[in-house]
Amino acid sequence: MTPCSYAVLMDSSNFTFSTAYLTSTEFNTTYGGQAPLVLDWAIRTANSCEEAQKNLTSYACKGDNTFCLNSTNGPGYICNCKKGYQGNPYLQDPKDGGCRDINECEDDMKYPCHGECRNKPGDFDCICPVGSRGNAAIPGGCQKDFLPLKAQVAIGVAACVLAGLFAFLGWEVIRHKRNIRKQALLRQTDEFFQQHGGQLLLEMMKAEGNVGFTLYKRADIEIATKNFSKGHIIGEGGQGTVYKAVLDGIVVAIKRCKEIDESRKMDFVQELVILCRVNHPNIVKLLGCCLQFEAPMLVYEFVENRTLQELLDLQRRRRFRVTLATRLRVAAESADALGHIHSLPHPILHGDVKPANILLAEGLVAKVSDFGCSTIDEKTQTVLKGTPGYIDPEYLLEYQLTAKNDVYSFGVILLELLTGKRPLSKESKTLASMFQEAMAGGTFLELLDSEILGEASMGVLRQVAVLAIRCLALPGTARPAMRHVAAEIRRLALSDEVEQCPQPPLELECLSFSAMGSMCTTSLLYTEGNTSGVSDLDNKTVMSREFAR
Repeated sequence: MTPCSYAVLMDSSNFTFSTAYLTSTEFNTTYGGQAPLVLDWAIRTANSCEEAQKNLTSYACKGDNTFCLNSTNGPGYICNCKKGYQGNPYLQDPKDGGCRDINECEDDMKYPCHGECRNKPGDFDCICPVGSRGNAAIPGGCQKDFLPLKAQVAIGVAACVLAGLFAFLGWEVIRHKRNIRKQALLRQTDEFFQQHGGQLLLEMMKAEGNVGFTLYKRADIEIATKNFSKGHIIGEGGQGTVYKAVLDGIVVAIKRCKEIDESRKMDFVQELVILCRVNHPNIVKLLGCCLQFEAPMLVYEFVENRTLQELLDLQRRRRFRVTLATRLRVAAESADALGHIHSLPHPILHGDVKPANILLAEGLVAKVSDFGCSTIDEKTQTVLKGTPGYIDPEYLLEYQLTAKNDVYSFGVILLELLTGKRPLSKESKTLASMFQEAMAGGTFLELLDSEILGEASMGVLRQVAVLAIRCLALPGTARPAMRHVAAEIRRLALSDEVEQCPQPPLELECLSFSAMGSMCTTSLLYTEGNTSGVSDLDNKTVMSREFAR
């Protein structure tokens, strides 16, 4: 039925099919036997210029005067000579036909110059002869270098007007860009707020009533920390960085958390609502938060003195002596704080119990910190939490965070207070395993800090050691609850078998925060007059005995 057949390679956008092409020669008649043809190619050994340039051996663009272009018809690239050069960009040597400089001065038709033409690599200069000025690229563009005064004044005025106009336009462009950036930042700030569950938090706060919790604005945090200046950093850990700042006239600690998982948004918001209601003398108070950053910002009360970690480090260097009674009191207060959060209707798990997270306020009163980036209830973790030497071995197997993990970490702290040793030795042997072996062999007294051996009976020291071993027990279900641990340590700390000798004054070099204007040289971490911590412990013990009756 079809007397003719055609084979045509052409751009499909230029072709419209007609059934008449099947039974006649109308195709040739319509297009005169011609059609637009597109031929394109590319080097397919790499997907893009960036990838190709990583392997200079196979890179096809040769010579210093070539450049690479990504292919527009699929993966690959093509080469071209730079402006002012001509030749084959796939050849290395210009003498062999590679990219060589064009002498524009030899082609007056393509590169017109009505003055002095001076060739240079990749370009040329067209200047007016000496004694004239102007644009030599156009006919008659060069004028004698002499202008009447009025012309010079007119030119000067025009130049000033133009300069002022450009300055005005430049300022408008800058202001417009600033407005665009400001709007973009506002949108991003709102996105972060929604992403971190800010709307949920507002609804929960409204439903809960007056929770004494403040939602700070992004600008307030940036001003208070001077855009997170290094001079404001007072601590860094696995869960975030802590800054010292002043908000609403109050010195606070601002913690910059790691990013939270989207699936944990509801848990994170619930935890904030619960933590802001926690009012315990041995827990750092959560004052508010800011959810307008990429990662949540938590605002805590600021504790002026140092951490238990620093106290232990100075004790190891024998800078001063910390009595057994003081050590047990700090341990009891810390255990009581952990027991409190474990006993809430919605229990809060710390997940990173260690001396660096136990702050020491005036009178060496312990205050457990680093909440807010922890976990509510028992949750399977996707990333490792905790610090080597304090991590529960059971947690390493399943990444299942439980209250018993905090008990294990506290047991390691109790061993540090008893022995003065670090949780990990230079040989990477854990203090927990060393002490368990010593207890089994009956040689645990050799590991105890020599400074406390004479401050209590052997019976009391053994009871404290046994309590620490119970905290480290495997499986974790055999470990006591933190409230029971706290009660036992309080009982031992106030027993008649422990010498209630006064704690010697502790003088430490003061932390200097230039950003906060602190100029002190030393600080009294503890003096004989600061007995509030001991009094609190006495009161708690009396109340617990009355409750037991």
